[in-house]
Amino acid sequence: MGTIMNVLSLVLCSLLFLTPAALAAGLNLSVAASLKEVVNSLTAEYGKKNAGVTFQTNYGASGALAKQIEQGAPADIFISANRDWVDYLQNRNLTDEASRCAFAYNSLVFAGATKLPVAGMKELAKLRKIAIGSPRSVPAGEYAMESFRAAGVERELTGKLVMAKDVREAMQYAELGEVDGAFVYRTDALLLGKQAKILFTVPERLHDRVTYPMALTATGAKRQDAREFFRFLQSAEARKVLEKYGFAVK
Repeated sequence: MGTIMNVLSLVLCSLLFLTPAALAAGLNLSVAASLKEVVNSLTAEYGKKNAGVTFQTNYGASGALAKQIEQGAPADIFISANRDWVDYLQNRNLTDEASRCAFAYNSLVFAGATKLPVAGMKELAKLRKIAIGSPRSVPAGEYAMESFRAAGVERELTGKLVMAKDVREAMQYAELGEVDGAFVYRTDALLLGKQAKILFTVPERLHDRVTYPMALTATGAKRQDAREFFRFLQSAEARKVLEKYGFAVK
């Protein structure tokens, strides 16, 4: 009995001397799929300088991530590929409105390996299959549909669109030649394109600017470690990393 009590006393003493960082659970990040590499780089850099801070990062389509958070999935920070899904959570009191800000910016491009000359929106009708992220949950798909309508080609593309679960899957379809091309972000095309190359950049006048807003969740706003990492994501150091990966920061 004495031995058991001694062990318990040692355990309790050890817990008393643990730092808050050691006791804290890992930070949960829900992040748009197109930010995977840059956010992995940022979390690795931050972890080197902040011993004991760990991350659980969930990448996917912004809409799918927002619905997961709504259903109770753990998340301290949400970074979307458009404002709609941050609005969605904000309207449900699931984000800290005061923390909301722009993380980065991107461009929408059309990438493919087709031999046909395609230099603009008006030439899409000659293609057989075009991949976009499903507009219901993928902001890149929403930007693409917005651009089709603004360019007056939406009707001509009926039956040609192949829906992907996220922007990365759309890029994969183009890379494998399963479609003639895909509407993806410039950073994805530059990073992942081996066979598929950028054929043209969609004029920004045709769609809202590709913006990645971020916010602390209602849970994350209560955590000091989450607030500190959120500040790091807005730092000059983080902006340099974003620019290295091809994102715009203003």
